[in-house]
Amino acid sequence: MKKVVVVTDSSATVPASLAEKLGIRVVPIVLAIDGHAFYDGVDITPTEVYHLQREARHPPTTSAPSIGDFLHVYTATASLASGIVSIHVSARLSATHTAAVTASELLDDVPIRVVDSQTAAMAQGFVALEAARAAAAGASMEAVVARAEEVAAKVHLLATIGTLEYLHRGGRIGGAAALLGTVLQIKPVLYLADGHVDVLTRPRTKAKAVKVMLGEMADRVDSRPLHAAILHAAVPEEAEELRQQIERRFNCAELYVTELTPVMGAHTGPGVLGVAFYVD
Repeated sequence: MKKVVVVTDSSATVPASLAEKLGIRVVPIVLAIDGHAFYDGVDITPTEVYHLQREARHPPTTSAPSIGDFLHVYTATASLASGIVSIHVSARLSATHTAAVTASELLDDVPIRVVDSQTAAMAQGFVALEAARAAAAGASMEAVVARAEEVAAKVHLLATIGTLEYLHRGGRIGGAAALLGTVLQIKPVLYLADGHVDVLTRPRTKAKAVKVMLGEMADRVDSRPLHAAILHAAVPEEAEELRQQIERRFNCAELYVTELTPVMGAHTGPGVLGVAFYVD
């Protein structure tokens, strides 16, 4: 019997093994560096992005998948699915959602619902994962959409960032713009809410930033089962240390370490350390 199939974009950073297990289709976002186009996670790695950021004549830019990219995935999936639920990075951060909506309106072979996750990285990934789990269990299209929206409403994304330079270049700095030009050596803790990047607090070291993030988690989680993913940009040792702290401190239903995809890394630069999480 055909089931609902979940589609997302590469900014979700869903671990490849989980995407394969749950049949999640991933549409790559496009990264452009000095006139060369790369497909996120397909023909360029995060390490290469950070190297090219230092060497490129112009800052890397990103663009949403084309309507044709979405039509290709939707068409290939149509014969296998009773419906498609397409879950994407916040419409306030990218035109990806708009491209998905347009493509969905051009295809009559299968019903398609496009969901704005209102977030990014593995916060978006958790929305896609829970929708796919509902679909795998045989849920109806409406139930899959409802589960996606439920998780989107409660997932949190916190991160400390090495430099605000790249967010500023890409125009995605939001409320964190107030920190530009500061003479203080700080490692701000940022959060993503309703598609906007804003500042939670302004510790002066990454260790204190991690302490703030863990404290925020503790305030929201209590003893309930925790779904969490550490996200990082070229700091795997720091990510593993944070994973261990979270594992010791909380009742983890699932816990992953994910590296920001090249497109996300292009907007943040190296040095990012953060966590996406929600509770049952």
